[in-house]
Amino acid sequence: MTISISRRKLLAWISVAGAWPMAARAQQVSPVIGFLHQGAPDAYGVPMAAFRQALAEAGFVEGQTITVEYRWANGQNGLLAGLAADLLRKQVRLMVATAGTAAQVVKSQTSSIPIVFGVGGDPEVMGLVGSLNRPAGNATGVNFFANALTAKRIGILHDSLPNAKRVAALVNPDSAVPGLTAIDEAISATTSVGLSTEIFRARNSNEIDAMFKTVSQGHFDALLVLASPLFSTRRAQLATLAAHYSIPAIFFSREFAEAGGLMSYGTSFADAYRQMGLYTARILKGEKPAELPVVQASKFEFVINLQTAKLLGLDIPPGVLAQADEVIE
Repeated sequence: MTISISRRKLLAWISVAGAWPMAARAQQVSPVIGFLHQGAPDAYGVPMAAFRQALAEAGFVEGQTITVEYRWANGQNGLLAGLAADLLRKQVRLMVATAGTAAQVVKSQTSSIPIVFGVGGDPEVMGLVGSLNRPAGNATGVNFFANALTAKRIGILHDSLPNAKRVAALVNPDSAVPGLTAIDEAISATTSVGLSTEIFRARNSNEIDAMFKTVSQGHFDALLVLASPLFSTRRAQLATLAAHYSIPAIFFSREFAEAGGLMSYGTSFADAYRQMGLYTARILKGEKPAELPVVQASKFEFVINLQTAKLLGLDIPPGVLAQADEVIE
């Protein structure tokens, strides 16, 4: 028996058959990344752009070949556990967590899903990895050295304000590394150059306001702000209040100096987030966190806002200005 198929029907059948592979590809689900951050998105625009660019260069373009589910705690650490659980319920391929407390929360909720972290303290001390060279578990990432640079910041303050005697140090007690290590480093660093230090604690905007009033009444010569995502989220408030109360302050990232703070010294967050993006891409391509050593941040920036210095009536010594990577005039 001979079966006759018209040319029109044959072309229609070929068209339908050829559409199946395309339809199958369209139905494939792109990898989903969970992104948990202690801070607020407005405070991390430039670092996040560097993170996305690193992913894109590796072939993972957000909205096209990859999906990212974001959760921001806006400085409220009490929200982190619920936000992490919500992301993990979405069966993400990988979790990105910054900073220390966020990484610890995610690590406590999964031992199987890969984690890329960005933290300011020692990942070993925080229980995130077995060792820096061989993480051994499901987590690896970048160490920002946020508070390990405290002695350097105190040295800059001392050189900039040679007549200063008393320094106030602001810490967020809810941070993963508030704490005793960072505080001890601050006290030790100030003592070594002949300064006295008093520690002040703030968990929210109201406590930051109260701290500045107390510091201004106590006639402190300078302010050291220790690293915390909360303070990054509130950097405009901190810079404004320091100027209002005429308190010379040094911060832990360039974004503070750009917001009107007197000076900053710290890790380049943009470079650190780029490294996080590179590790995220490598794991998505099949590498294991246990085999990727923790990246030690290596790009540091010293920024001075000369406009703020003039507002405060300060003459920054030429030797200090010469050390700056950038002077905002």
